[in-house]
Amino acid sequence: MYATIQKWGNSQGLRIPKPLLAALGLGENDRVELTQTADTITIRKAPTTSHRTLEERLTAFYGKPVSEIGPMEPEQEIDWGKPEGHEVW
Repeated sequence: MYATIQKWGNSQGLRIPKPLLAALGLGENDRVELTQTADTITIRKAPTTSHRTLEERLTAFYGKPVSEIGPMEPEQEIDWGKPEGHEVW
């Protein structure tokens, strides 16, 4: 099967025939992963990513359960010097 790369807005696009998409179980707005090696482009279904809760994100960021994360220490106020210009304080 052959296809032609065509101008699509400011980019280039490749139209994939519907029977080929159907055979792969792909449809409109499905995410795909593109990989390039030498003179080959491979298109495959992108792995599904599930929605992570805030608790899961915080646990991943801090490396410990949310229950073990204490309050943040307040940052020291930085003296930037006297106001210059017409700042309103």
